Amino acid sequence: MLLAIDAGNTNLVFALVDGGEIRTRWRIASDPRRTADQYAVWLHQLLELEGYKKGDVSAVIIGTVVPRALHNLEVLASKYFSVEPMIAGQGAAAWPIRLDVDEPHNVGADRALNAIAAHAKHEGQLIVIDFGTATTFDWVGDDGAYRGGIIAPGINLSLDALVNAAAKLPRIAIEAPAGSKVIGRTTESQMLSGIYWGYVAMIEGLVERMKREIGGAATVVATGGLATLFDQHTEVFDAIEPDLTIQGLARLHAAAIAR
Repeated sequence: MLLAIDAGNTNLVFALVDGGEIRTRWRIASDPRRTADQYAVWLHQLLELEGYKKGDVSAVIIGTVVPRALHNLEVLASKYFSVEPMIAGQGAAAWPIRLDVDEPHNVGADRALNAIAAHAKHEGQLIVIDFGTATTFDWVGDDGAYRGGIIAPGINLSLDALVNAAAKLPRIAIEAPAGSKVIGRTTESQMLSGIYWGYVAMIEGLVERMKREIGGAATVVATGGLATLFDQHTEVFDAIEPDLTIQGLARLHAAAIAR
C-alpha cells in the first residue's frame, strides 16, 4: 500500500491508499521539530489499531509546504518503512500538469496536487477552493493546467488576529450562526456573524469575479475541513472533495510509476 503524506502548515495528514482508494487517514498537528522517531511511534500505534502492519506500506509519497518538515519525513520513510519516498514536484514525481503562471517554482505543492485531483474528477474549467491555514482559490483550465489563483487569510487565522488585537473580545468557536440573521445582539454573536458571514460573502464575491475573469462557466470544487461548514449557507460549491490533496498524491504516484 501507499502511504501518502500531506504536510501542511497547520496539520499533517497520513493516509493509506490501496488501489487508488483511501483506506484510512490520520491527522497530527504540524511541528517541524518532530523527529522521524516520534512520527514512527505514533504511526505504529495507529497502524495496529486499524489492523495494519508497517510491512503493509510498500511506497511513500510526500507533499509538503513546510520545507523544514521534509527531512524528518524522508527519514521516517527510509528508516521505518525501508522505502525511498517520492517528493511531490521533484524527480520521478515531477508535476504532470503545466503550471501556467509567472513563478511556477513558487506554486505550493498542495495547490498543484489539488489541481491534479480536481481535473481527474471533474470536466471543464475549475475553481478549487481549499480551506486551510490560508484559504486559496485556484483556476484549473479545461486542459488540467494550473493557471493562477488567490490567497486569502484562513478563517482561523483571521479570528486569531482579531482576538489577539482586541483585548476585550473573547475567543469563540467557528460555527454556522443559528438561523440566517446577520445582525448580532451580543459580542459573541456579532463576532460570529462578522467572521462567518464575512467569509461567505468573500467566497461568493471572489468566485463571481473569478468566473467573470475566466470568461465562462466553471465548476467550483471545495476541499478542506471547513468546506462543509460554509456549504450550509451558500450555493456556490458544485462539489465538496474532503480528500482532494491526498487523492492528488495518489494520482501523482500512479503517474510516476507508470512513466
